[in-house]
Amino acid sequence: MEKLYSRIRNFKLPKKDEINSVFTAFSKNEKIIFAALVLALFISTVSILQSINKSLMVEVPFRGGSISEGIIGVPRFINPILANSSVDQDLVSLIYSGLMRKNPDGTLTPDLAEKYEISQNGLSYTFTLKDKIYFQDGKPVTADDVIFTVNKAKDSVIKSLHKVHWDGVTAAKINDMTIEFTLRQPRPSFLENATLGIMPQSLWDNSPIELNDANTAPVGSGPYMIKSVAKESSGIINSYELTSFEEFILGEPFIKTINLHFYSNEDDLIRALEEGAIDQVSSITPSNADDLKEKNYRVESSVLPRVFGLFFNQNQNNLFTDKIITKAIDQAIDKDKIAREVLFGYGIAIDDPIPPNMIAYQKLAGGNGATREEILKNVQDSLAKDGWSKGPDGFLQKTTADKNKKKTTATLQFSISTGNAPELALTAELIRQDLSAIGMKVDIKTFEVGNLNQSVIRPRKYDALLFGQIINNESDLYAFWHSSQRKDPGLNVALYTNAKVDKILEEAFTTQDEQERVKKYAQFEDEIKKDMPAVFLYSPNFIYVVSKNLMGFSIDHITSPADRFLNIYSWYTKTENVWKIFSK
Repeated sequence: MEKLYSRIRNFKLPKKDEINSVFTAFSKNEKIIFAALVLALFISTVSILQSINKSLMVEVPFRGGSISEGIIGVPRFINPILANSSVDQDLVSLIYSGLMRKNPDGTLTPDLAEKYEISQNGLSYTFTLKDKIYFQDGKPVTADDVIFTVNKAKDSVIKSLHKVHWDGVTAAKINDMTIEFTLRQPRPSFLENATLGIMPQSLWDNSPIELNDANTAPVGSGPYMIKSVAKESSGIINSYELTSFEEFILGEPFIKTINLHFYSNEDDLIRALEEGAIDQVSSITPSNADDLKEKNYRVESSVLPRVFGLFFNQNQNNLFTDKIITKAIDQAIDKDKIAREVLFGYGIAIDDPIPPNMIAYQKLAGGNGATREEILKNVQDSLAKDGWSKGPDGFLQKTTADKNKKKTTATLQFSISTGNAPELALTAELIRQDLSAIGMKVDIKTFEVGNLNQSVIRPRKYDALLFGQIINNESDLYAFWHSSQRKDPGLNVALYTNAKVDKILEEAFTTQDEQERVKKYAQFEDEIKKDMPAVFLYSPNFIYVVSKNLMGFSIDHITSPADRFLNIYSWYTKTENVWKIFSK
């Protein structure tokens, strides 16, 4: 061992002359082999180092880049209180922040709020604002701005769409950073109300909200702010250039610039996309989406909480008091065919008044595995058993006698009133064809949207109404089905009355326990199915054509088109590779 240590201590590296003498002693072939071995060693070493480096690297979003999106419509009221058009709501979603923010998965997270506390009885919500939160003009966001915004939403003169959510709520300032909301009764969905965008009081308090220049030059605290605007000579806005807001409290967005271009119709919108003037479009018709997908555009879609159905007016046509008839209508309509031919697969057939994915309980699978022919035969048999038979004109008739034995013959016929949108008109025609096949006589009446609302829906002048319900949250079910909402301006277009359903909806509206609330809504659906006040047809998809290099976005649980921008601060088009330890 001592000899080994001695050799190690006395070991010396060879000198340059000694190395050269060895190398010059090599033959030509030996030199070539030696050089090849050295080269192989070098290449393998570099390869190993690259492999090690690659294993330690991860791809992460990189700030920069831009996207251009086309929208149908012209901005008019870019403020959270008055925004009721899709274009205004899109811009509000980009420019404003609320106390809370909805996540792409449907959950809620604090935004401007640092935290919130709920009293045990569910009647008090106390929000504490985060430190160093600013509007895009550099002014701090305070409790005064929050209270100002809420009071504007409640103002009966302004008639905001949000008024119904804030009625009966009192907002009180505890200090500059703390606000307490007091409710008359518990509202499980109140935190969703707190996503309302907060407006700077200093900008809006000096003139009527409808006339304020800030409607088209908005200032919020959201992820993007207005950089420039392009207008026609008439003053109509053509486009906005938005830039990322560095002080956005949830983190500066990755994409630097958002360009929004406005078009008057879908044809112009699609043309601009195909010509390359814009990268993205949304809320287009299923037929256009189908065409674009065939042209290799990236088309994303997700089911919206919309319920399209045939709502019966028993006061206008007493045929609908007969559950045998309403059940026959439900079974005879080929809903899957409507989803295929009207929606081109951008939507799903439904049988329930609650949209898919809205309430977390297991729904029973529809259908019993019968073929289409078997279903129609069962429908015809049930109608025949109820006394209906085909007359000379091929339509079902039924003869009845009054107490004086006077006979009268009635034809099974009714009309469907709907809007003149292509999807609604085609849906109505497919329904007419299905019902005609079993002997029902159906007339279709189409109306321009404004006339449909004013002359048909509001006075309840229709036999059956082909109509879509927008259900943004659970509490909207009360507006569509509670008996108190039967008359205008209520939204109970089926004029449905059921004391048990009223009680269920009232209790669900105030029940804090989620599991108990879910049970209530399951009971609600059971009652609706028994009474058949409507035939539920389909829920359409939100359709979004996006840039192929866009990453980080999600539309899986959106309730409105503007919700596509919920996590826009996380979108990105550029990436870079960094070591994992630096990826945060």
